[in-house]
Amino acid sequence: MATVTVRQTASPIRRKSDQRATLVGLGLNRIGRTAVLQDTPSVRGMIAKVSHMVEVLA
Repeated sequence: MATVTVRQTASPIRRKSDQRATLVGLGLNRIGRTAVLQDTPSVRGMIAKVSHMVEVLA
């Protein structure tokens, strides 16, 4: 199955609790940390929710 790599670029401080929980669900919790995830619609939705705090790598 295809994968997608995401990197956290911003802090979850002063963000809503559901956005923090989404970052944890993606396996991210510190700026600069990366995670390789399966490319599924649910993961894409999570990335879209916190798109202002992560970047998608090739």
